[in-house]
Amino acid sequence: MIIVVAAVIERGDRRFLIGQRRAWDTSPLKWEFPGGKVREGESLEQALTRELLEELGATLVKSREIGCVRRTYAGTDEELEIHFFAARVEEPEIQPTVFEQVAWVLPKELAQYDFLGANRELIAQLATGRIKPGEILEGE
Repeated sequence: MIIVVAAVIERGDRRFLIGQRRAWDTSPLKWEFPGGKVREGESLEQALTRELLEELGATLVKSREIGCVRRTYAGTDEELEIHFFAARVEEPEIQPTVFEQVAWVLPKELAQYDFLGANRELIAQLATGRIKPGEILEGE
């Protein structure tokens, strides 16, 4: 099983950061939340910290797990376990390095993007306001 972490970063204006995979990546041009595979010996938070620094040049300030999904993608027999985190980063301006493009989108706009299948349930919860990452982090 491959364990993956993903960050749901919400700005003060309620917009979420999403990234589009590059054309030559697996699942080309699909949208996702920043993150990646957990390396052997890493905790989930250590992996999240490393991935945000590598992908966005951003320092993780605070995080809290908000969901977990298991998924097997067509054409593979490898199961993925994806841990989603509400996350706050230090830098006001991110420096994306691994995406075709990034966007800051309102919850109601999320459905307009072609996300990876494993994101669908979380997208629905974010779009309807059932999960509010910014408020979850404020409560800590």
